[in-house]
Amino acid sequence: MAKKEIKHVNLKEIKNPEFLKDMSYKELDVLSEDIRQYLIKIISKTGGHLSSNLGVVETVISLCKNFDFTKDKIIFDVGHQSYTYKLLTGRDLSTLRQKGGIGGFQKMKESPYDHFEAGHSSTSISAAAGLAFARDLKGEKYEIIAFIGDSSLQNGLAFEGLNELAQSGHKVIIVLNDNDMSISKPVGGLSTMFRNFSTSFIYRKTKGFIKLILRGRFGHWLLVKFTRVKNWFKRKLVNMTIFDNLGYSVIGPIDGHYIRQVDHALTRAKKLNKSVVIHVKTIKGKGYEFAENDIEGDWHGVSKFDVASGEIATKEAMVSWSSQYAIILKNEMAMNDKIVTIVPATGHGSALDSLFKIFPDRIVDVGIAEEHAFTFAGGLAVSGLHPVISIYSTFLQRSYDELSHDLARMNLNATILIDRSGLVGNDGETHQGIYDEAFLYTIPNVTIAMASRSNEALSLMKESFCNHGVFAIRYPREFFSTKGETVKKIPYGSWKIELEGKDTAVVSTGPLTLKLKEEITKAKKNVSLYNAIYLRPMDEAKIEQLLNYKRIVIYDPYSTKEGFVNALENRLFELGYTGQVIVKAIPTKFIRQATIEEQREDYKLQVKDIIDLL
Repeated sequence: MAKKEIKHVNLKEIKNPEFLKDMSYKELDVLSEDIRQYLIKIISKTGGHLSSNLGVVETVISLCKNFDFTKDKIIFDVGHQSYTYKLLTGRDLSTLRQKGGIGGFQKMKESPYDHFEAGHSSTSISAAAGLAFARDLKGEKYEIIAFIGDSSLQNGLAFEGLNELAQSGHKVIIVLNDNDMSISKPVGGLSTMFRNFSTSFIYRKTKGFIKLILRGRFGHWLLVKFTRVKNWFKRKLVNMTIFDNLGYSVIGPIDGHYIRQVDHALTRAKKLNKSVVIHVKTIKGKGYEFAENDIEGDWHGVSKFDVASGEIATKEAMVSWSSQYAIILKNEMAMNDKIVTIVPATGHGSALDSLFKIFPDRIVDVGIAEEHAFTFAGGLAVSGLHPVISIYSTFLQRSYDELSHDLARMNLNATILIDRSGLVGNDGETHQGIYDEAFLYTIPNVTIAMASRSNEALSLMKESFCNHGVFAIRYPREFFSTKGETVKKIPYGSWKIELEGKDTAVVSTGPLTLKLKEEITKAKKNVSLYNAIYLRPMDEAKIEQLLNYKRIVIYDPYSTKEGFVNALENRLFELGYTGQVIVKAIPTKFIRQATIEEQREDYKLQVKDIIDLL
């Protein structure tokens, strides 16, 4: 008898997930592989989060098969692992992360299937708890799923959400995607037996019946005794997790790549009347050799790459600002044993891998725990050490209180390396690094600086260790040409005059200052160009010079105007300046995904736009 031919689904014709319900497990396995190959092909052209999406294909298929997400609601923690979900809910991923295209995270305006959105981790459980509260308050009936990776549980917000949800009585299904990154798994036959038993139909019905018949004073006393015996049994014989101790039902661990097993777990979870954690084991990067064997994190979020060779697109003869500051920091740590570096799970992205090997005792990855990172730094600082916190701008905002309360308020010495400052391009609204300058300006005792050249970067790093309190150094997600430069100490708080001219002065910040200098020279414009290396404190002597110009252009393409731009403009007016001031800064908006150049073009922030003003 001939084998039945397995039909392939045309992925481009998917409108919604309904078709999954009529497919056999063999057909679903084929679909999983087709989706995996499709993701590899698409992401190789657009860039994006590869490994995390390859690892959850089967689990997401099972979720879409078992729930109706026109009524039920799912929140993907961070959202960077929602590509399969987007595809199954009728979205063409060929425009992934491109201007006007499909976003790299859940977006409510993009599809009615997206019920919340985030670009930072650890928000899903709290948001799900809120959705569940609202559902029950309104007397509605549907399921809510929080899909969270184990690393996201390291953030305090996730624990706060777990605590609230555990005591609230509002049901949420938490799918814990465990790819062997950080969570300790329950092991042993008794543990598995107890989980299967505690979520079974017979157990739940029997428990309810016993509660019903044991009413009254004696019955209540007997029930308490039985509960204590049960809990003793669990503590002594079962490997407990935080979820057990908080009162959640726990299913698993199960194989997240075995759809039949995931289906069975979801079916059990739907029957429960309380919150449940489904512990799913997956392989990050599954199906693509380079991603599957990656232990450094190179394939978590990637640029364009060649599928066959695994070669990732790079810029020749160019160095990233992340790499440059990593080299400088490595050299400083070699000379100063009081420096301790702290990273909140961003070490690889900020090119700090080698530091973990060279200084294993003086670099700490606290995981996705930005708030902890800064208060931890405060403890180091009061102990006579000098903490260096390396963090992305978009994640720095999560630490505003700790930076203010636990570092700046006590005027403690610390260096903050703010990577990805400015526009970041295709990650879109959630990841733009354009707000830190403004909110840092609201905190006393904070120095803010931004280099335009590598020698300035070195000078700023060295100055940050000279007892100035909190010293924040911003740098963009961009590359610069490597050229030999003479290193000169930049006096604290001073600017540099790049060009001298008449009538018009341009005050510029960051690496684009050099390109602006080049274009002004090429266009033979008779203007002065000030390189505002220190954004705070500002160079008062140079500001006095600006009063002599008829027109001043303030150009900050790395921040909104609420930071340095407003401060300089206000200072000029305080000093009685009556000339024309033109401001060119990023608007105070949530900037949508596009390339950095496209974003600058949209808001007239390219160097050519400044030249046109002169």
